[in-house]
This record gives sequence, structure tokens and C-alpha cells, in this order.
Amino acid sequence: MPIYEYRCAACGFQCEYLRKVTDPSLAVCPECGKDTFKKLLTAAGFQLKGSGWYATDFKHSGAKPAEPKQD
Repeated sequence: MPIYEYRCAACGFQCEYLRKVTDPSLAVCPECGKDTFKKLLTAAGFQLKGSGWYATDFKHSGAKPAEPKQD
């Protein structure tokens, strides 16, 4: 799930939220209640959970290093 950062244009409140891609954007500021809460353009952030491919699938792909040739 991506992590989105929001900032209120009225009061300056800023916070990160873990939300689904399909969730609608937040619009109402939780601090002041005004409709000026906007999503910021920031670096992508996400969380990896579980064992995942990076730890299990390609760790030992079966490829062996080439042995040196003997003359």
C-alpha cells in the first residue's frame, strides 16, 4: 500500500497516510476541518510485507560461477 503525504493550505497541518491506490483522496483537514487538504507530490513510498520475491525466489537461481580453465 502506498504512503501519501497531505498538507492543509489553511492551517499548514501535514501528515502521511497509508492508503490504497483505489481510495479517494482526502479533502477535509482533520485539524481545522476546512476543505483545503491536498495530496503532496513526494517520492514514492510503500511497504513490503511477507517473504516476497526479493528474499526467496531469486536467491539461488541455479546458476553457478564459471570454473577457471585449466591448460
